[in-house]
Amino acid sequence: MHIDPRLLTLTQWLSPAYPVGSFAFSHGLESAIANGWVSDEATLKAWLQDILTHGTGKSDAAWIHMAYNSTASDLDDLNAQAIAFAPSKERLRESIRQGAAFARVTSEVWQIDLPNLMLPIALGRAARLVDLDPTATATLYLHAFLSNLTSAAQRLMPLGQTGAQRVLAQLTPDCTTIAQAATELTPDDITSSAFLSDIAAMQHETLEPRLFQS
Repeated sequence: MHIDPRLLTLTQWLSPAYPVGSFAFSHGLESAIANGWVSDEATLKAWLQDILTHGTGKSDAAWIHMAYNSTASDLDDLNAQAIAFAPSKERLRESIRQGAAFARVTSEVWQIDLPNLMLPIALGRAARLVDLDPTATATLYLHAFLSNLTSAAQRLMPLGQTGAQRVLAQLTPDCTTIAQAATELTPDDITSSAFLSDIAAMQHETLEPRLFQS
């Protein structure tokens, strides 16, 4: 059986061990748990599924594909559009800081010219430069995104390891569906209706005490 070794590159980029600092961000989940909107396995699954299918997950998958298909000269404009769509200061900082860290490490290790960009834009461009499949890139990115949030939930609420992995396993098929559906999307197709998630991110800016940067 032949296994594409490029999948190992994606696995490395999207591993919790890759130094982008994703562990420091909860994407507003900390605020949602503090408000009682997420309190157990069932509500965590519903929250993450909404983010994935109606919010950041869908949008980020689209940005990855668009960055992959863009020329180097178009990246700045695309990145500016991604910045403009950020719904809160913390969400913007989350993506900018992780994108800058990703660009720095990936440029040095893979010897590619990757400027500081929002994380999904940087990832899509990097995938293009090293010839990775964009749909596989988006799929694994979404899975890593959810994995990070389930890990955050374990630190913030009574949620055991088995329950966290059960939530992640149940949402895995949605990662593939969203990544494939985002293939042909353009900036005009970027929408979000995960309003409570956006409100949670805004409220987190003044949440005290807190563990996460977002």
